[in-house]
Amino acid sequence: MKDYVYPLIGIPLIFICTTLGALLIFFIKKQISEKLNRVFIGFAAGVMFSASFFSLIKPALETEANYMPIWLIVAISVFLGAGFLWLIDKIVPHFHTSENKDEGLKTKTMSKNAKMFLAVTIHNVPEGLSVGIAFGVALAQPNNQALLVGALLLSVGIGIQNIPEGAVVSLPIKGETGSSKRAFLFGMASGIVEPIAAVLGLFLAMQIQGIMPWALAFAAGCMIYVVAEEMIPEMSNEGHDHFGVWSFIIGFIIMMVLDCIQFV
Repeated sequence: MKDYVYPLIGIPLIFICTTLGALLIFFIKKQISEKLNRVFIGFAAGVMFSASFFSLIKPALETEANYMPIWLIVAISVFLGAGFLWLIDKIVPHFHTSENKDEGLKTKTMSKNAKMFLAVTIHNVPEGLSVGIAFGVALAQPNNQALLVGALLLSVGIGIQNIPEGAVVSLPIKGETGSSKRAFLFGMASGIVEPIAAVLGLFLAMQIQGIMPWALAFAAGCMIYVVAEEMIPEMSNEGHDHFGVWSFIIGFIIMMVLDCIQFV
């Protein structure tokens, strides 16, 4: 298979999976139970946390840099990635349904639905960015099948967790608007940012080889911030049944296995 075919499959896949998840809104007649919601969020958190290390931080640490210790580059980049998402959280108006509160700059002109949409869209950026950077790094090293397969499996892992995420995004909007069609469109649209961020990450990683470890670790920092700031508190909210914890572990293991598969 030609090198360019891998991103042509992997990048659209993450958006398609979000759309499939949003489609479930037409078949779900009521809100997802708190337990099932924790399972979905825990699984997504496990996939993202695992991908942050095995698909992003680990390859960043394995690169060479003459101007600075590689561990310092990775540490700075992870911090910058987390700081970037924190800044976006503080600036962009959005609404967290789990906490029933607004975040970001105050505005009276934006609807609650729009804020709910932005809350998810913001956190989809690092997922798309990580997939694009992984493909960009692989394409910058021609005929490196291991890296290409690794990037494709990363997109598969992100895609798997995007399916329940698409449903979780759409359900609150359906509750607010009473329209399954509108909820589906919002859910699908929230995933559009992922392939856009992926294409941006791909071209950056391909064109500017010097930023490769910085870009990988930056994307990892963004994802870790999302997991720590929002997903972990949500998956353990209201109770100690450990459903969210176990789904986190399962998601982590699945993504780890996907990333460690090597095709000769």
